[in-house]
Amino acid sequence: MSNIVKFGNANLPTATSLAASLRSLDVDAGVGSVILKMDKTGHWVYGADQTEIDKEGRWAVNPFSFVHGFIAWGEGEVLGEKMVSITEPLPELDVPPPGAKRGWEPQIGMSVKCLSGEDKGVEARYTVTSVGGKRAMHQLAMKVADQVEQNQDAPVAVMKLGSEYYQHKSYGRVYTPVFDIIEWISLDGEPVEETAPADTGRRRRG
Repeated sequence: MSNIVKFGNANLPTATSLAASLRSLDVDAGVGSVILKMDKTGHWVYGADQTEIDKEGRWAVNPFSFVHGFIAWGEGEVLGEKMVSITEPLPELDVPPPGAKRGWEPQIGMSVKCLSGEDKGVEARYTVTSVGGKRAMHQLAMKVADQVEQNQDAPVAVMKLGSEYYQHKSYGRVYTPVFDIIEWISLDGEPVEETAPADTGRRRRG
């Protein structure tokens, strides 16, 4: 057994409370070292340089990292954020920060770690406020909850990150995330087949 998906899970909730909390995401909406997001063209990028991910990379979801709360955006910058574990009640809100365009917006998130490919070892935090993004996160959380209840020894979803789109009358093509679960592994981590990094000519996205 390797420790490739050691997430540092001190004081973990029970499997029952974790599953119940994951399921609570249909009512509402661990922090990684970089920010992972899907851009407006459907590409997944991370970090300050907006590095495009290796599409063949496999990402492990920390089942204890799901969070919910609120965020306040200004002109392209975060003015305030209140996030807590889904095992805790939603944080109380005060007056939105000055300049917040839409006030406090519901947000959910999770932490992931890349296990293979060019991005191996990258730990990231993914949060989302969009309807499509929260729907995809909710579906993922339900699958994790089911797995936790059925097999507590393998609660970690290993997935590939993808996207799909729909045509909006006003905004045109709108992309939403796809979390394609490949397998389930333990918190200690089963060996993952290593893929030799290839020269994909990845470019930085601004």
